[in-house]
Amino acid sequence: MQWNWHGHAICLGADSIGADPQVLLLPALSSISTRHEMRPLQERLAGRYSTIRVDWPGFGDRPRPAVDWTPQAYTEFLGFLISSVIARPCAVIAAGHGAAYALMRSLESPQMISRLVMIAPTWRGPLPTMLNGRRRLFDRICDAADLPGLGQVLYRLNVNRLVVRLMSAGHVYADERFLTRERLREKLDVVRAPGARFGSVRFVTGRLDPVKEREAFLDLARRTAVPILLIHGAETPPKSQAEIEALAVLPGIQRVRLPRGKLGVHEEFPDPVADAIGRFLAAVPQTGRASQ
Repeated sequence: MQWNWHGHAICLGADSIGADPQVLLLPALSSISTRHEMRPLQERLAGRYSTIRVDWPGFGDRPRPAVDWTPQAYTEFLGFLISSVIARPCAVIAAGHGAAYALMRSLESPQMISRLVMIAPTWRGPLPTMLNGRRRLFDRICDAADLPGLGQVLYRLNVNRLVVRLMSAGHVYADERFLTRERLREKLDVVRAPGARFGSVRFVTGRLDPVKEREAFLDLARRTAVPILLIHGAETPPKSQAEIEALAVLPGIQRVRLPRGKLGVHEEFPDPVADAIGRFLAAVPQTGRASQ
């Protein structure tokens, strides 16, 4: 798939099963995320729905251009996907920051998003989450990462085999054995792809956060008329869990809390996640949350 943004021709990976997709699957935005994390769900939903899963610009397993990625880029890209690629009302299944962007889009294109599944949704990057807010240092980190030569060296020093293992065990997977040698190799290929640092560093430092505070994130959910299913695992990291709990108590949001799972619950435990999604897509009317 190709998308043009501010003079850049962005080539993106996409995988579709069936014609005229009814379901759009969006991965998380993170240093190790690609559309492939949504493949287990796609395979389980393909018997009932036409589906497409797509990489976000600046992420995925393909080489990526040196672009100063911004939240505007992701809102425009999602608008392009829904209006030009799918071009019909569809259900959106999205993880992490991808879920927050899909929620934003549901306000702008309510007629094109019939239902929304948010899997372990996040709205704040790792460093702002750890330090409870943004710091000027984060902009300096981005500037350093953008430097030719030196930026790549700094990035590789901070995203290596050990860091990927620790990240996966601490935040992504409930069972560290899920990160097999083959999966680790695939994740390392993602972080080592040419141009990977531009999107990754901006995500980690919070430059790709769709909103600046929790209340703004919750307000998006209050204002949308699109039916929402929230799925998360019981082992979600505490700070991310707190954000999910604040979202879960809002009127009209259905929640499924699985006994296992962290931020990668959809990849590690696709069967119960797909079962919950299947029930939601089959049972929820398309007339919006007000009718529930």
